[in-house]
Amino acid sequence: MGLLSSEQAVVAILANVFFIGISFYALQALMMDKIIKINRVFQAQLFYILASIVIGSIVANFFLNLTNWSNQLPFLFN
Repeated sequence: MGLLSSEQAVVAILANVFFIGISFYALQALMMDKIIKINRVFQAQLFYILASIVIGSIVANFFLNLTNWSNQLPFLFN
């Protein structure tokens, strides 16, 4: 039996928040000090936040789609 709509929403929110946090952590491994202009720290921080949101949302969407597709596999054999 599949998840209800409200359960899917909670799982989607948690997956997005989790993968955004993971991508923010991973982006901190990049040495952006070499390409950031002097006195542009706020813009660099904003870039990190926006890039982590984009990457985290894409990865979360992939995993949510993958789970939905795997839940639909039994219908192939009915």
